[in-house]
Amino acid sequence: MSGAERIGLGRVIRTLFVSSRPISWVNTAFPFAAAYLVATRQIDGALIVGTIFFLIPYNLAMYGINDVFDYESDLRNPRKGGAHGAVLDRRLHPVTLWAAGLSCLPFVVYLVWVGAPLSWLVLATSLFFVVFYSAPPLRLKEVPFADSVTSSIHFFSPEVYGLVLAGVVWTPGLVAIVVAFALWGVASHAFGAVQDVSADRQAGISSIATARGAAWTVRFALVCYALAGVVMLAAEWPGPLAGLLVIPYLVAVWPYRSVSDAASHEATRGWRAFLWINQLAGFGVTLLLIWWWLLTG
Repeated sequence: MSGAERIGLGRVIRTLFVSSRPISWVNTAFPFAAAYLVATRQIDGALIVGTIFFLIPYNLAMYGINDVFDYESDLRNPRKGGAHGAVLDRRLHPVTLWAAGLSCLPFVVYLVWVGAPLSWLVLATSLFFVVFYSAPPLRLKEVPFADSVTSSIHFFSPEVYGLVLAGVVWTPGLVAIVVAFALWGVASHAFGAVQDVSADRQAGISSIATARGAAWTVRFALVCYALAGVVMLAAEWPGPLAGLLVIPYLVAVWPYRSVSDAASHEATRGWRAFLWINQLAGFGVTLLLIWWWLLTG
């Protein structure tokens, strides 16, 4: 009898669900869907399949692999076990990896079939970083600064993939949007790492926050959020208005700019606010996309 069978199918499914961070599903599905739909102005199989892929299988792979290889750190981390992820029973590690791989496979096959070679490269790059952010031998999440950049790739690469799959013509304004989103991703990862300084150090895990300290990392996140807003000024109208959406992030992160390493766990309050700000920011971006759609239709 396998470990999963001893635990029970119901518990396995619930654990995989928590491990996939459902509150964050939209952060990867929306960028792909919005980019592809705005570029093609049509609903087709690639949009539907790609959106489902980046909604669930992609997140199960990204976060499930992370939970498997972060097990020792997660055991010491009091915030694990809810929206922040599951502490996976060791018996569920193999089934999590298999579920991640098998759930992605049919979607990837279809997307390769409908896409051009350049889209294959973007998709392969995105999945490469999904795996090796957490998995050895690269385990990029333990390389300070590379951890934040790689995490950002997780979120802006679906957008880039959607644009490339749609065969978009790149413009300076479009590049600005991608760069701004990338800066948002770097800032978000850096701030998220602050709350785990103690747990990561106890487990011997390196990160931008353990290397540079909590206060420095929070200030770095503030700078990246601010730069994301500034870069959006180069986008096509009404894109520059999206620069205002960084303000709630700055407000949520600002109180922790001087937090000590010993008190870094207090940043979890800011991170909880961040999770909800994402929903509001997504709503704001949606309104701006609709406005742009009407202006250019």
